[in-house]
This record gives sequence, structure tokens and C-alpha cells, in this order.
Amino acid sequence: MAVRTRWTVQHPCSHAVEHDLSGRPADKRAGFARWLATKDCSDCWRAARDADSASKEQWLAGKRAQEQQAAVEWAEKFDMPPLEGPEKALDWGVRSRHQLMAAAHTVLVVEGTWDEADWAEVEEKARAISRAGWWIDQRDVEGSDLPELLDAAGGDDRGTENPFR
Repeated sequence: MAVRTRWTVQHPCSHAVEHDLSGRPADKRAGFARWLATKDCSDCWRAARDADSASKEQWLAGKRAQEQQAAVEWAEKFDMPPLEGPEKALDWGVRSRHQLMAAAHTVLVVEGTWDEADWAEVEEKARAISRAGWWIDQRDVEGSDLPELLDAAGGDDRGTENPFR
């Protein structure tokens, strides 16, 4: 007598679904059917995943809007010039500049040994770099590296050889 291949499983979502388990070894089917009984059916799982994905996208859009607003307010408060570059990179560049400058200020001034005069020099060098792409490229560096990066840029961002930037 052959081990059955079709199992009717009662899922926690209250749906009873017949599953074809013929693709599993005969000695693994009963255990897999038991495991399936602890999970929502495929339709309910997809609906929950899609709803969760939509809520994550909404959350991320809201978070980006808050970050953008904070970055714009910061740039106005500290007299940072507008950035230049492709339209779709400008907002990202503004957020990246704000996040890197805030991280550097925390590490160097708040937690470090720098005074406000030292920090004023860093701000002045940062004002000289107006290309959004430069700030985006630096988004993952440590805040403590910012002075060296600004010195390397020399206040004269060299740009790129890419003619489409």
C-alpha cells in the first residue's frame, strides 16, 4: 500500500487546503503536513505579506520625508549652499550631507576634543562642496573621517570623468 500524497490541512487562518505532497519523500510527508498546519494558507500568507510590504513602503516614505525636512532645515540654519547635480540625486545628497555632518559633529565636537572654532573650519570646507554626488559617495564613511575627506576634495570637487553625471 502506497503512502498518500494528498493531505488536507487545516490552517490557523481557518482555511482547509488540500496539498499535493508527492514531491516530498514518503517518510517526510506527515511531518511536513503537520508543519503546514501551523502556518496560514498560501492565499492568506500572500495577502499578509503584500499588506506588510505596503505598510513598510509607507513607513519608509514617511521616514524619508522626515529626514529630508530635517536636512533642509539644517542646511538653512547653517547656511549650507544648495547642491548641484541630477534632479533625482539632489534630495539624497542633501540627506547624505546632513547625516555625515551630524555624525562628524557628534564624534569630533560632542564626544571628541574639538572646539567650535575647529568645527567652523570643517563647515566652511563642507560649504565648498556643492556636488550632490560627492556627498552621496561619502554616505557610508565614519564621521571622524570627514575632515580628511574634505581636505582630499580640496574644496574643489574634481567631479568625475562620467559625462552623464
